[in-house]
Amino acid sequence: MLLADARALCPDLAAIPGDPAGDLALLEKLALWSQRWGPWSAMDPPDGLLVDITGVAHLFGGEEALLKDVAGAFAARGLMARAALAPTAGSAWALSHFGAHYGQPGAILDAGDDPLRLLCDLPVAALRLDADILTVLRRLGIKRLGALAGVTGAGEEDASREAAARDALRRRFRNHRSPTANPLLRLDQLLGRVPEPLLPVVARPMPMVQRRLADPLRHRALLDRVVADLASAMMRALEARGEGARRLELALWRVDGEVLMRRIELAAATREAGHITRLFAGRLDDVEAGFGIETVQLRASWSEPLALSQADLDAAAEHHGTALAACIDRLTVRLGPKAVTRLVARASHLPERAQAWQPPLDPAPPSQGALAFHARPLKLLERPEPIAVLYASPDGLPQRFRWRGSVREVVRAAGPERIAPEWWRERSTTRLRDYYRIEDATGARYWIYRLGIAGDGRGGVPDWFLQGLYA
Repeated sequence: MLLADARALCPDLAAIPGDPAGDLALLEKLALWSQRWGPWSAMDPPDGLLVDITGVAHLFGGEEALLKDVAGAFAARGLMARAALAPTAGSAWALSHFGAHYGQPGAILDAGDDPLRLLCDLPVAALRLDADILTVLRRLGIKRLGALAGVTGAGEEDASREAAARDALRRRFRNHRSPTANPLLRLDQLLGRVPEPLLPVVARPMPMVQRRLADPLRHRALLDRVVADLASAMMRALEARGEGARRLELALWRVDGEVLMRRIELAAATREAGHITRLFAGRLDDVEAGFGIETVQLRASWSEPLALSQADLDAAAEHHGTALAACIDRLTVRLGPKAVTRLVARASHLPERAQAWQPPLDPAPPSQGALAFHARPLKLLERPEPIAVLYASPDGLPQRFRWRGSVREVVRAAGPERIAPEWWRERSTTRLRDYYRIEDATGARYWIYRLGIAGDGRGGVPDWFLQGLYA
C-alpha cells in the first residue's frame, strides 16, 4: 500500500527508505562469502543465493551437517536464512521458500528421489513465476505443482490427462520466451529435464603489491623509499586493469609480529605514484619501527574505472599542487577524512533541509536542485533559538522581541513568508511557519518565524524562533 495509507492505519509506523543498489551489493558480497561451501555461487535477487556443493558435502560431515553449518554461519552474522539441498536449483529454491510452510519434511532432496511426487503439494509460486502469470494460473484453477504437472491423487498418474494438460498450457504460453513467464519451462527446470543457466559470481581480487625485506627497516628514509617503490608498482597494476585507486591501505609487519595499518581515501580515482607517496608521507610520522619492519604491503581496497589519458598537459599543475583533487587529498590527510566536505542544494523548502553535505568531488544528485525562495540570510543558526515576541495582534507584525537576554525594538519588518510542513515526511499535526525579516534600532537584521497559527487546532499559543542573521 501507499505509505500515506499505511501511516493512516498505524501513525507510529517507522518507514526507512529502500536501497535496492545497496541490497544488491550486499547480496553479491554474501555470494562471494558463501563460496566457502562450494566452488561457485550465483545470486537470485532479491534475497536468494545458489551454491554448487557437488562433491563437497563429505568435507563438512554430510549434507545435514553442511546445512547446520550454513545456518550457524548466517546466524553468527545476524542474518536469518532458510537453506535446502536439491539436485536442481529450482527444486532447492522451492524447498527453501515453501517446503516448511506446506508440510514438506526435511530440507534435503536426494538425487534418487522423485522431486515431483515430493513437491507436488507446493504452490505454483514455487516456480519463481511473474505475478501476472500466477494470477492466470489461479484463474485456471491450477494452484499446486501437482495440478500443473497433471498428477492426481496421492501419486497416481494419468499419462493421457497429463499430456492434454501440457498441450493446453503450451498453447497458452507458447509466446512467452522468458522463463519467469512460462510455467512449463520452469517446471522442466525444477525436474531437471531442461538445464537452467546460472551466472556465477566471480571475485575480483584487490590489486596488491608487497615487499619482503632482507634486512628490517628502522629508519624513516628507507621506509619512504619502499613506499615509493610500492606506489609505482601499484600504479602499474592499476593501469593494467584500467582502474584508479580511491582507497589505499598500507600494512607494515614488524619483527615482533605487530601489524601497523595506514589508510588513505582519495577524492578522485588516481594512478599518480608521486601523489600517493606524498599522502602516505603524512601518515607515517607516528610509526614506531621497534626492532624493525620486515614486510610492507600496499593494496587498493577501493578502485574505480579510470581511462588512459594524456597527462602532460596537467603535469605542471600536478607539480605545483594546484590540481583540485590533489589539494583535497592533502587537506583530507592533514585534517581528517570528514573535515573536507561540500555543501549542495536539496529540493526542500524547509531551511534546515534545503542543503546537505557530501564528499567534495561527488556529483550532486540530478533530481535535486535549488528552489526559488525569498531573500534568505547567509547565516543560519545550527538550531533555531526560541525568542519572546510582543505583537499587536495574533496575526500582526512583531514589534519587540527578547533574544539572549536582550530586548530589541523592531523598526522594520517584512512578511510573512508562509512555509508548510512536508506532509510526506512529517505528521499531520505539524504546525505551519510564518517567517519575517525584521530590523532592530541598531540596524541588525534577523530572520524569525512563528510556529503555528492561533486557533489552528494543532496546539496552544504559537511559539517564536530566531533562525538566521543577515549580514
